[in-house]
Amino acid sequence: MKRKDKEKQTASSANAGQGMCFGCGKRNPFGLRLKFHRDGRGVSTEFTPTRHYQAWTDITHGGIITTMLDEAMGHAVLMSGHFGFLTASLQVNLKRPAYIDDRLVISAEVVRDRKKTLQIEGKVNTADGTLVAEGKAVQVILEGDQLKAVVWDMDGVIADTAPFHFQAWQEVFRKRKIPYSREIFQQNFGKRNDIIVRSIVGEGYPESEMEAILVEKEGLFRAKAAGRIKPIPGAIELIDELGEYGVEVALATSSPIENGQFVTRQLGIEDSFDAIVWGREVTEGKPSPQIFLLAAERLQVDPKNCVVIEDAVAGVTAARRAGMKCLAVANSHPAEKLAEADLVVDSLEYVSVADIAGLFNVLKKG
Repeated sequence: MKRKDKEKQTASSANAGQGMCFGCGKRNPFGLRLKFHRDGRGVSTEFTPTRHYQAWTDITHGGIITTMLDEAMGHAVLMSGHFGFLTASLQVNLKRPAYIDDRLVISAEVVRDRKKTLQIEGKVNTADGTLVAEGKAVQVILEGDQLKAVVWDMDGVIADTAPFHFQAWQEVFRKRKIPYSREIFQQNFGKRNDIIVRSIVGEGYPESEMEAILVEKEGLFRAKAAGRIKPIPGAIELIDELGEYGVEVALATSSPIENGQFVTRQLGIEDSFDAIVWGREVTEGKPSPQIFLLAAERLQVDPKNCVVIEDAVAGVTAARRAGMKCLAVANSHPAEKLAEADLVVDSLEYVSVADIAGLFNVLKKG
């Protein structure tokens, strides 16, 4: 098998497995779909088992209780800042039955960190505090690069702005009798505005007129988009989840600062980022890696420990050139055009922090 075919096969397998963790996967129709929150020094969540999870009549299966504890202890490790690990040992003591339709509280925390191994303890209680089960685990930290930061593109990834950008570009070019189609828009979406205009009007076009186009277009965009911008499904929830797990988050957008601030204010996320880079802060637009490298520098994180979330072909290329992992969401382009990314998804709704961390920890068979 050729190398490119192997890479495509590996990417296809990763895409199929994304979100399918039995304990916390958001896409697994048979899974528990546990969602953890930081709770003091550890994590906690709640789960009410149905008859799908029973052993003896009306009693929750002990294997399900064990899975809850295993998942909780794993997420305690994630929230402690370790994003690559495997369970080396797991011990569970079942204290009393958990009945179907009982609301259960699952919690865990790291009790000892020895750098290469972690010791974790967890508990399952009923809502009134009665102990159902307790567990202990040893997690082995994997060697190699691990997730430290996620760098977000904005348009088409966090915010659904494409219709308003297209309308604004159409209007500004129509006024100057310059042909502009949806195909041209799709080819350039995600690139910096001055690069877009130059690719359409060509070399030799007066700089003053180019600047007038840029100013007019952005004014039109904000006028058309005011009060109408919607978030891309799953994006803001994932930004919040990354923050809860202690992952650094940056925004790196080709948009000018006026647009970026306008969009983030519209969505109420202007304070959600640890660092922001605007398009005009770098000398080269995507597919140059400059904007992502500057974001990593501002976060003080090595690029090899960063994941970029993109929707544009030029953005995926820029991420790879920056030496970063890339998760692409097929909002603006079909998945096959984004195949250079480490993972391509149809929606961010089913992506978790664990899925992103897993980009660094793909274990090979054999």
